[in-house]
Amino acid sequence: MSAELRDKPKRLNPNRIRDHLANERTYLAWMRSGIALMGFGVLIVRLRILRPPMAPQPPGAGWKLGLAFSIAGILSVFLSTQHYFAVRNDIEEDTYEPPDRWVILSSLTIVLLGLGVIYYVFTVPLELLNAVVIE
Repeated sequence: MSAELRDKPKRLNPNRIRDHLANERTYLAWMRSGIALMGFGVLIVRLRILRPPMAPQPPGAGWKLGLAFSIAGILSVFLSTQHYFAVRNDIEEDTYEPPDRWVILSSLTIVLLGLGVIYYVFTVPLELLNAVVIE
C-alpha cells in the first residue's frame, strides 16, 4: 500500500453522497412549499378583486391574510436555504442531529394561517360571496 492511500483521511459516513442528495430534495420540497404559500397569499388577495364593480368594496382583512401567507412563504424560502447549508455542513462533519424546532415552527405557522383562512371565510357576508363575477 502506498503512503498516499494510508495518509488519505477516511470519511466517517459512507453514505455521504446519499445524505447530501436527500438534503437537497428536502430543500427543494421546502422551496415548493414556500412558493405555494406565496401563491395562495396572492390568490386570497385577488379573490376580492373578482367581485363586480357595483358591489360594495369594504376594505376588509383579506389583504392582511394574503400578506401573512406571502410573508410565511418568503420566510420559508429564507429559513429552508439557511437550514440546507447548516445540514450540509453537519453532513460533512458527520455531526448531523435532526432538529425538532423546524417541524414545530412550520406546523404552528400553517395551523395559524389555516385558522386565519377559516376565520376569513366564515366572516365574509354570504351575499358578497354570491356576487362573484369572472370577466
